[in-house]
Parts: sequence; structure tokens; C-alpha cells
Amino acid sequence: MGNTQHTGHAQTALWNGRSGRAWIAAQAVLDQMFQPFEDLLVDMMGVGAELRVLDVGCGTGSTTLAAARRLGMKGHCIGVDVSAPMIAVAQERAKRTNSTASFICADAQTHAFEPASFDRILSRFGVMFFDDPVSAFANLARAARDGAELHCIAWRSAADNPFMTTAERAAASLLPDLPARRPDAAGQFSFADRQRIASLLEASGWVGVDIQPIDIACTLPERELVGYFGRLGPLGMMLQGEMDERTRTQVIESVRTAFEPYVHGAEVRYTAACWMISARASSVSAGRSGQGTSKQ
Repeated sequence: MGNTQHTGHAQTALWNGRSGRAWIAAQAVLDQMFQPFEDLLVDMMGVGAELRVLDVGCGTGSTTLAAARRLGMKGHCIGVDVSAPMIAVAQERAKRTNSTASFICADAQTHAFEPASFDRILSRFGVMFFDDPVSAFANLARAARDGAELHCIAWRSAADNPFMTTAERAAASLLPDLPARRPDAAGQFSFADRQRIASLLEASGWVGVDIQPIDIACTLPERELVGYFGRLGPLGMMLQGEMDERTRTQVIESVRTAFEPYVHGAEVRYTAACWMISARASSVSAGRSGQGTSKQ
């Protein structure tokens, strides 16, 4: 539970720094907003005697805890994440609720999981941040029992998710140094291409790959909107850094206005365009994938 492995790559630094702290600060809002995805994954997990489940990119632990509740005392769910601050919050949540869930602070790309030890591997918006997806999914395949199921949810493209890019589009003219998203880099929309996801999974030893579009209605309280875009994403990172108050106020006002089409009274509503990604582990394929080497 306390085993820590840091790889030193950019995502580890990001989630152990400002991004991790921002997610913790917004935890309650994000958990509420992403509840429908958590419910989908837990339902797909199913139930069974002594199921062992791995939650990849577990963050502050909401999906891990929900899976543990569904499994009861016979099964066990382990959450893994590179963010030490977020794992600390997840562990505290488990302790506070007497959950059977446990957590590992580690990089799922390279962590030495016990071979063939998991019946289900889940991820709610965690797999898009691998900097070497083939090695990462191959590592997960080695940790999966023969026939184990993989169920992940990832964002489709930025174009399919205008709500998610509203803040940076509205702030672009005021903040010329706002970093542009790179579609080829690890990050929120790196799994936009359906065929690329299928190729990555097949190359890493998974079989029976199935990728279906899902469109989910999400909400958050209007009173939390400024805090949401003021902490998270490229704009949130800039607003949390050094900026004169006049510019900060101007940016927040402009961005808040841009979100107006999504505001319905006391509630913000939008549709999240995602992929539901499923696959199955094969002992033969996983063995072959283990012959490769990681970039780490």
C-alpha cells in the first residue's frame, strides 16, 4: 500500500505538483460530475467470488472505493496512481469509511504488479496519460489473469468536447502564452483516435478489443464553475501561477461569459463525448507482449 515508484517523466511531475493539488481541491465537484462514469465502470465490473480488481489512474480514489463497495468482503480493489498527494487523500478516504480498498503510489506503466493477479482492470480517465501506451498496456496485460476484462473510459476528441476547451478558447486572445494542446502527446485527448486505441491494445497483447462511443450528460453546480476552470486544465495552471490581478480578473470574467450557453439556472450542463474501451487478456498474447522492452 505504501510502495512508491516514480519514473521521473513529465506526467509524474505534473500530478505530484500543481495538477495533483488542483484535483484534490476540486475533488468533491469532480467526483459528483463524473459519477455517471464511475457507475458505468462499476456495473461493467460485475460481481463474483473473490474478484481482484485494479483501478488505473485512480486519483483520489472515488472509483476504487465504489468498486470495493460493490465487491464486498470477498473481493478486493486496488487503486494505482503516480500522484503521491492524491494517493494520500485516497488512503484517508478509505480509512475514514472503513473501506477494504487499498492504494499504491506507482506508475502503472512500469510497476511490478504480481503476474496474472487481476480479474478486472478499470480506468476512469486514467489511461490517456501514459507516455508509452504500448508498454503500459503490456504491463497491465501481464498483471491480468487469462480472460481478465479491461474496461476504460477515455475522452474522444477536443472537437467532440467543446465544453472541455471553452476556457482556453475564451482566454486565448488575452493570454498569448497559453500553451496549446498537442494531440500527439499524453493528455486528456490523446485517445481521440479510435483506430489508434485499437492498435495500441492489440500491440500490447489484449484481444477482443471493443471501442464504443458514449455520450454522457454531466452537471456541476454553477457556483463551482469559476473554481472549476480556475484550477484545472491549461488555463487553470496559468491562473494558479504568477499573473497580475487586473489580467486575472479580465480572464475570469471573459471565460465565465463564454460558459454561459452551458449554464441553466443553478446548474451547469454539458455532454461528455467519450469512448468505452473494453478488451480481454490472453495468456498467450500477454506472454508475447512481455518480450518487448519499455522506454522507461
